[in-house]
Amino acid sequence: MLELQVEKREKTKNLQTLRKQGVLPAVFYGKKQISTPISIYQKQFVKIWKQAGESTVVTLKMGEGESYDSLIQDVDFDPVTGTPRHADFYVFDKDHKIEVAVPVEFVGVSSAVKDFGGLLVKVLHELKIEAVPKDLPREIKVDLSVLKEIGGNIKAKDIILPQGVTLMENLEEVIVLVSEPKEEEPEIEATPDISSIEVEKKGKEKIEGEGVDADTPSEQTKE
Repeated sequence: MLELQVEKREKTKNLQTLRKQGVLPAVFYGKKQISTPISIYQKQFVKIWKQAGESTVVTLKMGEGESYDSLIQDVDFDPVTGTPRHADFYVFDKDHKIEVAVPVEFVGVSSAVKDFGGLLVKVLHELKIEAVPKDLPREIKVDLSVLKEIGGNIKAKDIILPQGVTLMENLEEVIVLVSEPKEEEPEIEATPDISSIEVEKKGKEKIEGEGVDADTPSEQTKE
């Protein structure tokens, strides 16, 4: 189980000052939980966020004996540095199912791609599922080795989900497919311009005969 130590944050505190101190402003809320501002050490948050993503339960520990199971709902990033500058946590009821989008992890090698040169087209990179929080998977693996022919595909209905997890996608939704390899376009040689060749030839003939006058007698005639 992933845990984060958090502290309640006064709304009057300057957020920029907190960030300079290495503290990340955040908030948690839920259907039965009022919005509560909190603060977290940024390094700890980044470490947990890399492990959890947005589909793994994170327990927020606050004070003595006070804790909340949550999901990282949203992270706002600094447009210049790319570092997190605010985070939202969604607190849920442990016994109620929740719907989340879980990332797809492609594993294995497709023989249609490896042996026949097909192009692998990944259509979906996450799938919507429903489960109680304890059953939520970190990711859903999709085995590419079943793609043995050009034109083959894997649809949502082909995915085997862990027990307690329900797929919320259209069953006919294509997740990944193998398309025909692209044919290389033959190089087209430039066709010579015949008219320009003719003009060039005529010009050359004129230059070669230039200076010769038909009325001028030859050297033999002069003699």
